[in-house]
Amino acid sequence: MLCDDIRVIITDIPGGNSEILRRLIDQVRKNIQPVAIFLAASMGADKVMLIAGCSRDLVERGFSAADWVKEVAPLVGGGGGGKPDLAQAGGKQPANIPAALEAAKIFILSSTAQG
Repeated sequence: MLCDDIRVIITDIPGGNSEILRRLIDQVRKNIQPVAIFLAASMGADKVMLIAGCSRDLVERGFSAADWVKEVAPLVGGGGGGKPDLAQAGGKQPANIPAALEAAKIFILSSTAQG
């Protein structure tokens, strides 16, 4: 998805874990800028991992991955935080991942419209 001049990637990574999700974000940020990435993975029947990352140029524009994760995490029954360029959250409701990804999309669209 392209939002203004920002490449946006929002997806579920079945079978992912925090290490895999972080590596994916790092690889994408090395190759694409500006970019905002939001990844989700269910880990078993009652565990969710959400990780958001963005390129440094977006941080300089005022975008925060930590705000993004904090906004979405309650939808999967969790919470989290982190730094403006990389943040993560955990949750307990994998069935709500589709709703969380939709909320992540709405958040980035409204954030870029304001910025």
